[in-house]
Amino acid sequence: MHYYFKLIFFSLLIISVTTFCNNSETNPTIEEKIGQMLMIGFQGFEVADTSHVIRDIETYYTGGIILFDYDVPTGSSDRNIDNYEQVQQLNSQLQNLSATPLFIAIDQEGGRVARLKTNRDFPRTVSAQYLGEQQGVDSTRFYAAEQSDLLNKLGFNVNFAPVVDLNTNPENPVIGQLERSYSADPDVVTNHAEAVIKAHQERDLLPVIKHFPGHGSAWNDSHVGMADVTETWESIELEPYRLLIEKPLSFGVMTAHVLNENLDAELPATLSKDIQTGILRDSLNFNGVLFSDDMQMDAIRTFYGLEFAIEKAILAGVDILVFANNSVYQPNIVPDAVNIIKELVNEGVITEERIDQSYQRIINAKRDLGLL
Repeated sequence: MHYYFKLIFFSLLIISVTTFCNNSETNPTIEEKIGQMLMIGFQGFEVADTSHVIRDIETYYTGGIILFDYDVPTGSSDRNIDNYEQVQQLNSQLQNLSATPLFIAIDQEGGRVARLKTNRDFPRTVSAQYLGEQQGVDSTRFYAAEQSDLLNKLGFNVNFAPVVDLNTNPENPVIGQLERSYSADPDVVTNHAEAVIKAHQERDLLPVIKHFPGHGSAWNDSHVGMADVTETWESIELEPYRLLIEKPLSFGVMTAHVLNENLDAELPATLSKDIQTGILRDSLNFNGVLFSDDMQMDAIRTFYGLEFAIEKAILAGVDILVFANNSVYQPNIVPDAVNIIKELVNEGVITEERIDQSYQRIINAKRDLGLL
């Protein structure tokens, strides 16, 4: 009889623990949901006890990390990426800190924008412009497969690529001059982007196409100021997004810090509900995860206060706010952002239902990648 009592006790204990875990997963706190909406950068080749990234993940439930090879604030190559084994170990350390698997992201486009460089013994890459000039997409498939394999083995699961901006202004300092665009032809861009997206999907990576609604026509760089495309942007720049969204593909979208007064008379695209919800969500029917471009770039940071920018970005429809900590370095950006968002929710400026929308998109994407 004593044996049966023990059996019942342990059965009830297992049921209780299982119920607790399930409730924790299905009924996250507002802090957990907000944390999933943040992606941050940090300095360090490894997770050190003194690093704010530990606090950000364990205390504030930060859902995403982005790695860089170069630290802009210090002008140094001592950032996050040194060699293959080191990156693999760092990504593993980061994942081990988090109860909910992290998005770990990188900008690995190829050519000039590649964080995994040959001087760190990573494979050579080529630019999107070079690939777009080839006949067909065989070379694109080859390089996309090679890069996706590498990223997967290193522990990345998000890549901010491919660029689908049209090369309508070859003198654009941040797109055309860096050879980041496949072509000025939207069909060419779409075909190459589709090949890259498929290669990522096959290797459990989330590709993120950028920069919505189009950065290719700009004359200046949104990293160092506001890029106004009011007089240069054309509706054809939406075509790659429309064509890719219509296909059975899985990808995220990144916003552009560009001002286009024909689409929104007051706010840049990242902060514009008319653009991110009205066009991307409602007109083009995009239902995936929407990432902001770096919220610390000059186009946002020097023109708008942090609270205003966060409020408008979330209301616009952005799911994940990226704070790369690589234009300026702000160790407390996560607690500051969490407190701002919680206060906006408490004041009713942002509803918890709006937070839930983003949380569900993020969790669904992580589940689709096999992270959950």
